[in-house]
Amino acid sequence: MKKDTHPDNYREVIFKDNTSGEEFLIKSTVETELTGKFDGKEYPLYEVEISSASHPFYTGKKTTIDRAGRVDKFKSRMAAAKK
Repeated sequence: MKKDTHPDNYREVIFKDNTSGEEFLIKSTVETELTGKFDGKEYPLYEVEISSASHPFYTGKKTTIDRAGRVDKFKSRMAAAKK
């Protein structure tokens, strides 16, 4: 591999899917203050709302994942607009 092609902070990071609880260990430059354990070693931890472990396209399950209440806000705006 060529030297000096990756940034200095390119390291292994745990990505945790908050919806399914699934964790993935991949290399990334994402900034995070959290840490977590994966296979007994400690790594930086980055939490995501949705990943391939919980996305309806990959799981085949038709679900609505709405942690911030966006669907309800949208429905209330649409109801108000129709009045």
